[in-house]
Amino acid sequence: MSGVGRFLQSLGRQVTDRIVRLGYAARFFAYMMLHSGTAFRRFHLTIREVFFSGVLSLIIILVSGLFVGMVLGLQGYDTLQRYGSSEALGVLVALSLVRELGPVVAGLLFASRAGSAITAEIGLMKATEQISAMEMMAVDPVARVVAPRFWGGVISMPLLAALFSAMGVFGGYLVGVQLIGVDEGSFWSQMQSAVDFRRDVMNGVIKSFVFGVAVSLIAVFEGFDAPPTAEGVSRATTRTVVTSSLAILALDFVLTALMFTGGTGS
Repeated sequence: MSGVGRFLQSLGRQVTDRIVRLGYAARFFAYMMLHSGTAFRRFHLTIREVFFSGVLSLIIILVSGLFVGMVLGLQGYDTLQRYGSSEALGVLVALSLVRELGPVVAGLLFASRAGSAITAEIGLMKATEQISAMEMMAVDPVARVVAPRFWGGVISMPLLAALFSAMGVFGGYLVGVQLIGVDEGSFWSQMQSAVDFRRDVMNGVIKSFVFGVAVSLIAVFEGFDAPPTAEGVSRATTRTVVTSSLAILALDFVLTALMFTGGTGS
């Protein structure tokens, strides 16, 4: 077989494997939805995962949001000052965070911190045969282990994105008003008049919710599907971070096109 033939054969095999894996992930998601009752009947299981995924991620979210907002304040003031619009700094900071940077950066941080931890935890449970022990005791591991972690991540992500945006606005206020000297009244009043709740805030919440579903699904699927070895868990954790990051960026483009392009053209 020629080199081109081997390449095409390898490419076809990889594409087929990806399609099969995607179908398995879709079936896994459907099965998890059908057996999520345990996550809500025993809501303390989900609350514990909200603490693990959300509360333990607060430090990195808040600190990152503060510094992103401060950088936005510096860069935004430098740009707006050239056009004599430095009083609109609050609008620039708020819209950048609420529409885009808040959900996206918070989602990337969530995938790196909580998503990888969820994958590693489920993968280690599988490697140490805890999953097999549950099945032998007639306990559904998807309902008892996977679903609470999934819903914990879905609940945590919008809250973390909102806190990220709030800290970012505060960081922009510190730099713009307290450090540079932008008028405080103009900073807040123009922000309040320009940021629309339905078009800006709610669209940002929808984005963060979709990112939470995507990251949580990838994390629990990779952990549950990981080979029961140290190397297998390590590779699954890496795949979670890489795949989640790419999924967030791709979904962000699609959601932005659906949410804002239509309004711009009308």
